[in-house]
Amino acid sequence: QVRLVESGGGLVQPGGSLTLSCATFGTVFAADLFAWYRQAPGQQRELVAIHGGGTVYSDPVANRFTISRDYTKNTVYLQMTNLKPEDTAVYYCVKFLGNYWGKGTLVTVSS
Repeated sequence: QVRLVESGGGLVQPGGSLTLSCATFGTVFAADLFAWYRQAPGQQRELVAIHGGGTVYSDPVANRFTISRDYTKNTVYLQMTNLKPEDTAVYYCVKFLGNYWGKGTLVTVSS
């Protein structure tokens, strides 16, 4: 059974950093394509970053966020730097094949 469990969200000041983790279970981790999405209050979900054969980032987070994965831990990470109030959202880990989503972790950027 596929499960994705996000962690690492919290409150951070503007300009700060945070790293999100997504522990995966029941996946063919090395072969699967994973992504991070986010949903801000009152907004639609939007793609943040993808990790497959390479990496892809949305324009708002390019050069500030880094997606990576640890093949020994079957875990996907999202390193976020220079955070801005507009980064406030629930962040979701997604496994593309089969369209599996985690429950999300809340990131709040505020002074």
